[in-house]
Amino acid sequence: MREDVESLDIRDVTANWVNAEVLARQIDDRIKALADLSDTPLFFGRLDYLHSPGADRAEGAEGERFYIGRRHVHDADGDPMVIDWRAPVSQPFYRASKKDPMDVGLRRRFGYTGGELTAYEDEHLSDPAEAAATSKLLQQEIERPRVGPMRDIVATIQPEQDEIVRSGLSGTVCVQGGPGTGKTAVGLHRVAYLLYAHRERLARTGTLVIGPNKSFLHYIEQVLPALGELTVQQATVDDLVARVEVRGTDDAAAAVVKGDARMAEVLRRAVYAHVTMPTEPVVVVRGSRRWRVPAYELEEIVRELLDRGIRYGAAREALPQRIAHAVLVQMERAGEAPDDRVQDAVARNTAVKAAVKAIWPPVDPAKLVLRLLTDADFLATHAEGVLTEDERGTILWAKPVRSVKSARWSAADAVLIDEAADLVERTHSLGHVVLDEAQDLSPMQYRAVGRRCTTGSATVLGDLAQGTTPWATRTWEEALAHLGKSEGVVEELTAGFRVPTDVIAYASRLLPHIAPNLTPVASVRENPGFFEVRAGGGDADVVAACEELLRNEGSTGLIAADARVPALAGALTAAGLPYLAPGEETTAETRLTLVPASLAKGLEYDYVVLDEPQAVVDGEPDERTGLRRLYVSLTRAVSGLIITHTAPLPPQLA
Repeated sequence: MREDVESLDIRDVTANWVNAEVLARQIDDRIKALADLSDTPLFFGRLDYLHSPGADRAEGAEGERFYIGRRHVHDADGDPMVIDWRAPVSQPFYRASKKDPMDVGLRRRFGYTGGELTAYEDEHLSDPAEAAATSKLLQQEIERPRVGPMRDIVATIQPEQDEIVRSGLSGTVCVQGGPGTGKTAVGLHRVAYLLYAHRERLARTGTLVIGPNKSFLHYIEQVLPALGELTVQQATVDDLVARVEVRGTDDAAAAVVKGDARMAEVLRRAVYAHVTMPTEPVVVVRGSRRWRVPAYELEEIVRELLDRGIRYGAAREALPQRIAHAVLVQMERAGEAPDDRVQDAVARNTAVKAAVKAIWPPVDPAKLVLRLLTDADFLATHAEGVLTEDERGTILWAKPVRSVKSARWSAADAVLIDEAADLVERTHSLGHVVLDEAQDLSPMQYRAVGRRCTTGSATVLGDLAQGTTPWATRTWEEALAHLGKSEGVVEELTAGFRVPTDVIAYASRLLPHIAPNLTPVASVRENPGFFEVRAGGGDADVVAACEELLRNEGSTGLIAADARVPALAGALTAAGLPYLAPGEETTAETRLTLVPASLAKGLEYDYVVLDEPQAVVDGEPDERTGLRRLYVSLTRAVSGLIITHTAPLPPQLA
């Protein structure tokens, strides 16, 4: 298939150089989508139907066999050899069971090692004599060592995951999932499915995956290309709202107020406060005639534009046309027959332009936010009845700032500027947005994401127990409301495929203290994993634990409180142990990653050494946030976890 595309000759089929460039780009993308993946087979399963799908199931009707793979593969004649995992005929591979065989006689799973077929396993779903059994190949695939970036899970998708993956484009889905339940993979595979099922529509409107940080995006960036999808954008929330350079930080109290949804009302008031009701008429001179639009009529026009609730900028553009229309009405009454060109000329008239500038002046979003944060009277006027005096004092800057460029903007300030910009001019909407690790977003950040999918849908992924910001999400219903998707459906994943039983059971001791209403994750792995808590003698014991775990196959992560990272980096270097930073790809020579606890979310390693749990808790502004950060750190291991500590463990782990 790839060679067929590479051999295409387009020299005589394009009308001009522009068409040739576009077609060459499309061919290049097609070749990239058909690239071979090392150690990845073209198919992983087989379905033997009792009857051909869609055919009459009369007695004697023949069945049909399909190989299931990551993408569609056809032979030289165009006949299918492998069926895309997203096709409707592939669905029983994930959903069929002994209770509901879905007309499948046999489901076969293939096992591969380094891309070579090494095993297969059959389930005779329609045979009542065969008992249901756990798939050994499925377990092996789930427990396969993690080296390098995140990989696809097309061979191991479970029925409850498949239901979310294949849900329709029109609805927004929110997935609450504990550590290791596969929520991130489900979200990414849902994008791949939607691109398959609604390709033309999403090609026009676009798709976007939003992650918590660059390290996380780097970790997941190969999943969609591995499934042949190359057009999905990836960004952080900070990337979306990057209208100013962020050089400053907020303390927790200021960030909470700035992230509160009430700030949207403060900004709305501040923007529309620029509108001034006219007190003077507009007089338009054309030739020997003077046309006068009285102040009361201008006021009616302005009030009508305000009542319509359209964007500030759109209303400002409409105002000169409305004034010009009022002049044209007078012209027609006087017996003239003006056309659209006359109306446009009147709208550009000097008197009209001067009136518009006085009534509806332009607004610069960054300058507006800067004034709110530096002018106490301006903030008090527009925050009256919305923010308390203490809250206003919390967000006011102590020192005056000369200009937008010299201001030390924080990440929360950039979100406020984005909100103000949307009040002036509507933000472009995409067809579908995936928002991962959503529990850490503030209400104003949810609004920023929601603006990017006002005419589309969203997949929201997160775990309330892993919320590690002072403004962390309390309920998903509240989050969906801020996102503008109140009709969204909340699904919960409780089966854990990544974290070993002993590890998740230990971490779940924290749940009553951080998220008492959540269902604990139940690990479905047969391998209980390696787990040990060691009270020891400091950095030397940490290095020894890393050396011990590196003797195993796969990746190792050393997770520690951010303040402890420099000391541990020195200890690893002194011991001659090379290590990576989060997001850097592991290699055969370097399989150890030193991870600050603040960046651990969303990452996974075969083995983890967790240094000083109490230091992780103490590194956060309050105990609840610290315990949530610890919960995240405890649940990054796929095969084994060693906890090392000299200080006492947090009492919640007792």
